[in-house]
Amino acid sequence: MPPLDGATEWINSEPLDPAGLRGNVVLVNFWTLTCINWLRQEPYVRAWSQGYRDDGLVVIGVHTPEFSFEHEIDRVRQATTERGIDYAVAVDNDYGIWSAFDNQYWPALYFVDAEGVIHDQHFGEGRYEQSERVIQELLGVERELVPVEGLGVEAEADWDHLRTPETYLGYGRGERFASTDGAVPNEAHAYELPEHLGLNHWALAGEWTIGRETVVLDRAGGSISVRFDARDAHLVLSSGASEPIPFRVLVDGEHAEGNRLARSGREHELRVAPVETDGDASPGPVEHDTLTPDRPLAGERPVVEAQILRELVGSALVGRGAVR
Repeated sequence: MPPLDGATEWINSEPLDPAGLRGNVVLVNFWTLTCINWLRQEPYVRAWSQGYRDDGLVVIGVHTPEFSFEHEIDRVRQATTERGIDYAVAVDNDYGIWSAFDNQYWPALYFVDAEGVIHDQHFGEGRYEQSERVIQELLGVERELVPVEGLGVEAEADWDHLRTPETYLGYGRGERFASTDGAVPNEAHAYELPEHLGLNHWALAGEWTIGRETVVLDRAGGSISVRFDARDAHLVLSSGASEPIPFRVLVDGEHAEGNRLARSGREHELRVAPVETDGDASPGPVEHDTLTPDRPLAGERPVVEAQILRELVGSALVGRGAVR
């Protein structure tokens, strides 16, 4: 097993090392907090950790950030808490563990036997039954598989209806940007929606600054729109350092109800826009279509901080491809 001393910090544990883990079966899971592929895999990893802990399984999550904002330890701690992760997490901001394992994917699983030898590996989602059987084999146990049910953002994808690929915001990796006059990098610019938004294209309306990894709303009245074909759509947003900024989401021009999104098998237009509140800074229910503030909120600039309308697949924005 490669060394773990490249971790910049540990969550839920004192620093671990291969020598100290000898005698235990170890499952190493590489993840990054906005990766939808990992989010859908996590209920299985969590269930395995809880179901086989007493048999000698040690699960180690390795958080290796893909985007600059994912380096922030508070965000990693928040994701760990929200996902109910109680096993050790190594914060790998400098890619030390990633490089030691020669890893290239999010998510990735490495199955290490009691002698410290990597016995198996798997990249991306799926293969859950086989992976659990590998764990049982290494532990020397044989029983029914642990029950797993992914809910909300962790729900299994609808892979039979995949027509919208991964999409990033920002000029670094963004594709299919459709606002009239194109993108103007690193400076405030007034954008307009095109008369028709093609399938899998996205566009901005209002005054925005397009950075390498983000698009930042500079003035109230802006929105993001995307035309997609998928069961669910996920967009990663942040208010930056300001108070939470509620936003409005519309699907095909109508307010979505609660977390309901769209039907697979047909195209939809999603529009997202921040809205003004009357003294209540708490975000309302996530609905799905346009973010449009009536005025700047508290002088701050809402930040769309995930260069993403990531892969709108089945259960949603399917972050990065499981295997590139």
